Amino acid sequence: MLDEIGKVKLDYSKYPGEDFYCDGTVEDEMLDIVKNYSPVEYAKVIEERRSWPILYHLSALRENIVDWIPMKKTDKVLEVGSGCGAITGTLARKAGSVTCVDLSKKRSLINAYRHSECDNVTIHVGNFKDIEPELPKDYDYICLIGVFEYGQGYIGGQTPYQDFLNILLPHLAKGGRLIIAIENKYGLKYFAGCKEDHLGTWFSGIENYVDGGGVRTFSRRGLERIFRSCGVQEYHFYYPYPDYKFMTALYSDAYLPGKGELTNNLRNFDRDRMLLFDEKNAFDGIAEDGLFPVFSNSYIAVIGADFDVKYVKYSNDRAPEYAIKTEIGRNASGEISVRKYPMCSAAKEHIRGMAAAYDKLSERFRGGMLEINRCELTDNEAECFAGFEFVQGTPLSELMDRCLDRGDTEGFLKLFREYVKRISYHSEYPVADFDLIFANILVPKPAQWDKEKWTLIDYEWTFGKTIDTKELAFRAIYCYLMEDDKRNKLNLDLILEELGITEEDAENYREQEKNFQNFVTGKHMAMTQIHDLIGCRVMVPQKWIEKYADSGNVNRVQIYEDRGNGYSEEESYFVRDAYQGENLIELELKVSGDVRQLRIDPAFDSCVVRIQEMTFNGEAVPFDRRKVLIVNGRIAKPATLIFPTVDPNINVILSELDRKPENTLYARMEIVRVPVTMTQEMANAVKRII
Repeated sequence: MLDEIGKVKLDYSKYPGEDFYCDGTVEDEMLDIVKNYSPVEYAKVIEERRSWPILYHLSALRENIVDWIPMKKTDKVLEVGSGCGAITGTLARKAGSVTCVDLSKKRSLINAYRHSECDNVTIHVGNFKDIEPELPKDYDYICLIGVFEYGQGYIGGQTPYQDFLNILLPHLAKGGRLIIAIENKYGLKYFAGCKEDHLGTWFSGIENYVDGGGVRTFSRRGLERIFRSCGVQEYHFYYPYPDYKFMTALYSDAYLPGKGELTNNLRNFDRDRMLLFDEKNAFDGIAEDGLFPVFSNSYIAVIGADFDVKYVKYSNDRAPEYAIKTEIGRNASGEISVRKYPMCSAAKEHIRGMAAAYDKLSERFRGGMLEINRCELTDNEAECFAGFEFVQGTPLSELMDRCLDRGDTEGFLKLFREYVKRISYHSEYPVADFDLIFANILVPKPAQWDKEKWTLIDYEWTFGKTIDTKELAFRAIYCYLMEDDKRNKLNLDLILEELGITEEDAENYREQEKNFQNFVTGKHMAMTQIHDLIGCRVMVPQKWIEKYADSGNVNRVQIYEDRGNGYSEEESYFVRDAYQGENLIELELKVSGDVRQLRIDPAFDSCVVRIQEMTFNGEAVPFDRRKVLIVNGRIAKPATLIFPTVDPNINVILSELDRKPENTLYARMEIVRVPVTMTQEMANAVKRII
């Protein structure tokens, strides 16, 4: 009942002979991928296949959830519910041995093939209840990553979650830890319009799972009640953001997020979602009131002793040579330390470059009002990291936000002018930090911002050349505006005028920013691009309400959008104030690039319509081409449309035109309502003539 795939051992002694949990043919596809592609090729496969399950199971970013845990090569790990091995490889790299348990043979094979070079992995296939009695009781770590919520299915009974823990805890060695990663039933994303991850329904957890189902997630207090009922004396919570699946940052009770940090919220890779409010703004208020532990989208609960690590930021959605993580924690002396680590050997040179950047930037700004956060490099056979001082202060971006919030444009400009003055110090010196954004600068005493030195805390993108100050300042403003829609109240023209930047200059700088992002990500797509490829929509109900506001008017125009599944009422809306009097319609429609065709219903009566003007992104629509304009009436020349129906519609086939990610369709049309009998006669006459 034992098998080996490469160096990985599989134990089938408890396998019932049938997989009772399967995602269908996509698992066969993943098995084929791991057999025929190396792990370094998975990113390219994800881009090509454009599939949520393949992204979810094979993305390297899944590993972040356990990468930060300081395991030793002497540690033994039990991974329950190992699935397709999203984290198994990282556990195997960090620990001495890894024991996996999973119900599915197909998924276990995927895990074994993708980690076939790991000689310290054993996978037990079968039901956990059958396997558990034979497991040892000396594990240093037990990992339940996206598993605890299935306790009822694993264990059954009246108290499945308590029973699950009571079964697991005796398998811990003295001083061992049990790690649970799970969604928060009251996570902010669910209030904002994301569907419950497991059931695919809206508000299921918030409504306390009134419709039943075999999966349960919990609030922090709910988890604490379970722990206490099992006699657990010590536990600690961490908060993965935006969630535990593709974690980019990890917070703790000792290091909670500040205002402006939580901007990465549209994570609907698996299905469409609503957007009921701006999550970034909501998180800002939640952070200010100290409520983030209540509304965090996910939890990592650690049963056992706490870790020294208090905060982690992952910057590994990049080319391998720039993939790093930043940790804030306490060193052996109890002091707060900041360290940046390479995520792979290819990134070591990037880490080493930070120490060199510190020396060069310090030399450039010596005597100025911009302090460079001290960097010390540790680089030996055992480890490589760049260490920084933990600096207290207020981000410059937050001070600027305060000005905008109170409508103080002049105060904002004073801060910006001071920023420009400080970063322009010795601008002729052949070294510059391209990432001199406001969030990377701390002001120690906001009340005396014009008198105190500011500190540049992050300078990993430092280059040995001069860069024009206005280019750096423009990029800082550009990044600032892109992070938060509410900052758009800032008049950009004022900034361009301050810097002496023309619109042509600005467009060139935007292109340079695009090139820089491509430079950072290398040959693979960033997660934002993957999100667009998979194509899950973000629907804003507020816009629906606005679009239907005029639906009761007699003079009304309805628009339908087809994104590949035909027209539907759900993908339609009414245009406010489309009628300019009784006989003139004027439209200016914003159209997403994924809309293949658009239908205009000019009235709900039989009518004659003459198109005076129709443009798409400023170019005249060639509606004389039959493939571009299709109507359910007759077309008379020039551009006159006769509709012998009470449901007239004009279909513009956008797939025949040059579409961009965002487009504008403009139309100006004359309309005359005519009785059906008369339009029928007119249509017949046109037919005879043509």
